[in-house]
Amino acid sequence: MYKISLPVISNNPDCRGTSNAPGAVSPRLNQPFLTGVIDTPAGIVPRVSSTLTWKDSRDQFKARWGVGRMNYSIEPGLYALNNPDAASPVLVTANYKMSFDKLRQALPGQNLWILVLDTKGINVWCAAGKGTFGTEELVSKIENCRLKETVNHRNIILPQLGAPGVAAHEAKKRTGFKVYYGPVRSRDLAAYLDNGFKADSKMRTVTFALRDRAVLIPIEIVEVIKPFFLLALIFLVLGGIGGSGSYLSNMLTYGLFAIMGLLAAIIAGAVLSPVLLPYLPGRAFSVKGFFIGIIAAIALLYVRGVNFSAWPDRIEALSWLLIIPSIASYLAMNFTGASTYTSLSGVKKEMRFALPIQICAAIFGALLWLTSRLIS
Repeated sequence: MYKISLPVISNNPDCRGTSNAPGAVSPRLNQPFLTGVIDTPAGIVPRVSSTLTWKDSRDQFKARWGVGRMNYSIEPGLYALNNPDAASPVLVTANYKMSFDKLRQALPGQNLWILVLDTKGINVWCAAGKGTFGTEELVSKIENCRLKETVNHRNIILPQLGAPGVAAHEAKKRTGFKVYYGPVRSRDLAAYLDNGFKADSKMRTVTFALRDRAVLIPIEIVEVIKPFFLLALIFLVLGGIGGSGSYLSNMLTYGLFAIMGLLAAIIAGAVLSPVLLPYLPGRAFSVKGFFIGIIAAIALLYVRGVNFSAWPDRIEALSWLLIIPSIASYLAMNFTGASTYTSLSGVKKEMRFALPIQICAAIFGALLWLTSRLIS
């Protein structure tokens, strides 16, 4: 058994080859979520539990809404979950704190080691695509954290979503550790470990269910708030020009309707598109967003009761049939990086043809809207 104690000042290196000066405190030992440390043959290892505190849950909620999300990371290196020993399994994850928390939360009562790679605060799937969750980083952490001195076996378990970034044969050749790829979802890890590192087909299947899509909505809404307020102000001010009424009455009529149009575009692209994703036509996310955007625009114009016998109203209606779908299409396309519906090459291909169309449609629609105000 390794010795467990509370966090204290230590001269243990922090698994990144940094200074080992006497009296220096490893940054990993100052993190608030630690429950103690374990003294191993390779040095002091921070200890965590499977139970998240209210602060952990609060920080997860904030990250979902984009608050401090770019700094939501932990110090990379080796961690002990509960009370592992030399025979305990070693799991690998990213230093995005939500990835780390989801992993430990899924393994109550389990005693194991967690090797955290320096992915620059990015989750496993995205980091594997960017190259930060990769072979070099894995090899570096195994060596710098002296994993061979901590465990008496040579097995290491990586998340399946990190497989694109790691060459298993190269890692084994350079470190001696055999790489196993665990299940897609952290909640299946306990069963995977109990089955002797064997995953069934369900554990290997990558899904993008409603719950997975819905949790992405808040961050997309937060990202679009600032542009929305800026555009809303512009449309509100310009809505007062032209027309037979006063500037104020026109602004309240046409300017406020323009704000409703922008809101409809955001709801269609950032909310309805991910929620209805499997049921929308087309494979490309831009097409799905455009389709739901068209429906939103028609519904909004119907509620407005546009007078199609007048040219200004016709032009205004056409403008929103361009503006709303183009914005919705763009916002829907933001979900491609989190889905299983497309690949990196597919995303790049879609952006090459969709972005120019979206930009042109939005600009032309805005010009048509302004024209409808000038000739009314």
